[in-house]
Amino acid sequence: MKHGNLTVIFVIIAGAFSMWATPAFAYVGPGAGLSAVGAFLALIMGVILAFVGFIWYPVKRLLRKGKAAGASPNEPPHKPNATSAEEGA
Repeated sequence: MKHGNLTVIFVIIAGAFSMWATPAFAYVGPGAGLSAVGAFLALIMGVILAFVGFIWYPVKRLLRKGKAAGASPNEPPHKPNATSAEEGA
């Protein structure tokens, strides 16, 4: 069966099930609506931050180690410039 035919069948089944739905007679107030939107946004941000924290930063650290390992072993280590207090001594 082709993908297009399967989609048509699912739409027909969903339409048939929606005919049997009964009205809920419910009211979602502004407080509950904002809470639902806030919870959804918190969930999305949590997933994004989990991705950044658990995947991106370790990969970034490995990439930095790879660049540092690629440096020539004969090069002396980089030393910071002397401060004015050390120069006067």
